[in-house]
Amino acid sequence: MTRNALASFKLDRFRRLLGEILPRNAFYAAKLAHVDVAGLESLDDLTGWPFTFKEELVEAAGQGGLPGNLTWPPERYVRFHQTSGTHGRPLPVFDTAEDWAWWMECWQSILDRGGVTAADRVLVASSFGPYAGFWSGFDAAVSRGALTIPSGGMTSLGRLQLARSLAATVLVATPSYALHLAEVAEEHKIDLAATPVRLVIVAGEPGGSIPATRARIAERWGAAVLDHAGATEAGPWGVGDRQGGGLDVIETCFHPEFLALDTGRPAQPGELAELVLTTLGRPGAPVIRYRTGDVVRPILAAEGDAPWVRLEGGILGRADDMLVVRGVNIFPGAIDDIVRSFPEVVEHRLIVKSRGSLDELRLEVEDRLDAPGRVADELKLRLGLRVEVAAVPIGSLPRFEGKGRRLIDCRQGRGGQQQPETGRST
Repeated sequence: MTRNALASFKLDRFRRLLGEILPRNAFYAAKLAHVDVAGLESLDDLTGWPFTFKEELVEAAGQGGLPGNLTWPPERYVRFHQTSGTHGRPLPVFDTAEDWAWWMECWQSILDRGGVTAADRVLVASSFGPYAGFWSGFDAAVSRGALTIPSGGMTSLGRLQLARSLAATVLVATPSYALHLAEVAEEHKIDLAATPVRLVIVAGEPGGSIPATRARIAERWGAAVLDHAGATEAGPWGVGDRQGGGLDVIETCFHPEFLALDTGRPAQPGELAELVLTTLGRPGAPVIRYRTGDVVRPILAAEGDAPWVRLEGGILGRADDMLVVRGVNIFPGAIDDIVRSFPEVVEHRLIVKSRGSLDELRLEVEDRLDAPGRVADELKLRLGLRVEVAAVPIGSLPRFEGKGRRLIDCRQGRGGQQQPETGRST
């Protein structure tokens, strides 16, 4: 499919979506009341349409936990999920059976990239809960015909033993939890590289496209690593490859736009930008021009089998997580990449405080060498910043099954709490 053919396919699909949701979807009927919907000739015309913000969707949610952007009466919906609430209040999301089939369609691109077949055995390492990501990955593996193994409510050791006893070949987990499982395996003398696991599909955090994190997962598990990105309110929108280096937007299911961080205008290729997504399916709960808050660097793909937009480095961070430290703009992911390059550092946490109009950083590391100075030196070399680095006892920092929360924000107005400063620093 060429770019032109893809653009035509997407436009046709979006027009059909609009035909389904308008005027039934009260949220978008009101939002698009002054838009010439019938005059849409290209998806480039969407630049004149209003954005959708998560705050709007949260505010539109009705009593009884009903989402505000429903197209159909509530009795038509068969699935409830909600966002994690990492950034703001949790958002309820409903899906119809048709919507869930669209989720499965999106996931096929992810499974194809991983070479997942009916012969695989897929262990989903999650407690599931109300978050859509692992439920959708589980059902997608089932639809592929693979033996799909749930592990909700199990300990990390129990999951490792289950993976061994059932000879799992694919692991689905967050990057943080894949590394934590490797840590538990080491404690219990389990050789992960000797297990049949050949592929680790990671999601929920940017780590799958951070080179050092990706390399550490691959080394510990003796397996390929496939990054994937999605959001409960939007769907599974991105997929990497086994070589790493970024994510491709699944453009058969989504239309991406990119807003330059400094100006808000349409970004140029290679420019830091906020990702904006429009679903091309999911008529029961669509989002149009949704401001994800994810910071990316878009690169136009070359013509070929999958001419989708490439996001160099994957998700680089959140627009509201960008730090200004002595005049230098950085994202926590850049620090993660540096810290993960030290194999002796087991876990870490970044604490941000305000000093005047600038941010101050303190990095806590569980370091088997108890030598935080070398980490501080590398941060100064690669970022040009002096960062206070403190060694803390092994096992003292939190571990995460879901999204890792290694950024403790104590800046005024960010809702963070002052953290005790423990450990030896440099």
